[in-house]
Amino acid sequence: MKLLVTGAAGFIGSNHVRWLLARSDDHVVAYDALTYAGNLDNLRDVWEDPRLTFVKGDIRDREGVRAAMGGCDGVLHFAAESHVDRSIIDPDAFVLTNCQGTNVVCDVARQLEVGRVLHISTDEVYGSVEEGSSLETDPLEPRSPYSASKAGSDLIALSYVTTYGLPVVATRASNNYGPFQFPEKVIPLFVTNLLDGLRVPLYGDGLNVRDWLYVEDHCAGIDLVFRQGEVGEVYNIGGGNEVPNRELTDRLVALCGRDERAIEYVADRLGHDRRYSVDCSKLRALGWAPERSFESGLAATVEWYRDNRWWWEPLKARAALG
Repeated sequence: MKLLVTGAAGFIGSNHVRWLLARSDDHVVAYDALTYAGNLDNLRDVWEDPRLTFVKGDIRDREGVRAAMGGCDGVLHFAAESHVDRSIIDPDAFVLTNCQGTNVVCDVARQLEVGRVLHISTDEVYGSVEEGSSLETDPLEPRSPYSASKAGSDLIALSYVTTYGLPVVATRASNNYGPFQFPEKVIPLFVTNLLDGLRVPLYGDGLNVRDWLYVEDHCAGIDLVFRQGEVGEVYNIGGGNEVPNRELTDRLVALCGRDERAIEYVADRLGHDRRYSVDCSKLRALGWAPERSFESGLAATVEWYRDNRWWWEPLKARAALG
C-alpha cells in the first residue's frame, strides 16, 4: 500500500514510519510542517529508503494535503499540537491544528476516496479517572485546551463515518515514551536534565498517576487497528504501567546516577488531571499486547538519550534561546 503519514517527523509519527518500513512492504509519504517538534533528524536512519517520500506541509493547507494524499490507499493521522503546558499558554494553535487540521485531512480523504483513515488520539480526552479504567464508550471529559482539542478532533474524524461513509478508525493511547521524543515532555526533559547535572521540576505533590506505553508497542497497536480495526470504532492503547510521577522521577534519577537532591518541587500545572487509565481489552481481543516491560523500556530510553546527545542538545539549546 501507499500510505500518507501526517506528523511523520514528530515523535510517534517518525517511530511509526520506521516501524512500517521495517515490517511491511508499504510505501510511505511522510508529511510534516516541521514546526518546533518536527525534526528531519528523527528520520535520518531511514532517509535513503526508496519507499519513503517526504513532503513538507501543514495539515491545515487543503491543497498541500490533497497533493500529498493523491494516490494513497490509507492515511495515518498523527499530526497534532500535543503539549498540555503549551496549550494553556496558546490554546488557539491547538484548536486550529487539531480540529481544523483533522477536518481538512478527513475531508480530502473523503474527496479522494481513500480506503482507510486512522486518527491517533489520547487517553486525556476521558479526563481525570479516580477509580477504574476508561472504556472507549465512556463520555469525553477533557480538562485542558490540549485534551479538549483532541476530543473535538476525535468527534470530527468519527463524524465522517456516519455522514460520508469515510472508513475511519481511531486510537486513544496513554503516555508514550522512547527514542526521539522532544525534550519538553516529562521523561526526555528529566533524563536530559539529569544527564547534564541539572535539577528536574516535579509538579505539585508528585502523586499524579500516568500509564506509560513504550512507543514501539504503541506502533504495533496502531498497525493492528489500521489493518484490522472495525470502521467507526475507537481502540484504547495502554501500557499497563500506572505509576505516580514521583515514582517515575525516582526511577529516572536512579537510572541517571543522581540522587533525590536533583528533584525540585514546583507549583502544580493548572487543571492538572490526577490520574489517567484506559481499559485495553478491546484491542487485546484483536491479539495485541505490549512487549516491553516498563523497567526495560525506561532503561533503554535513558540509554538512548545518553548515547544520542547529538540529537537532543541542539533542541534544548534552541529552546533556551526562545
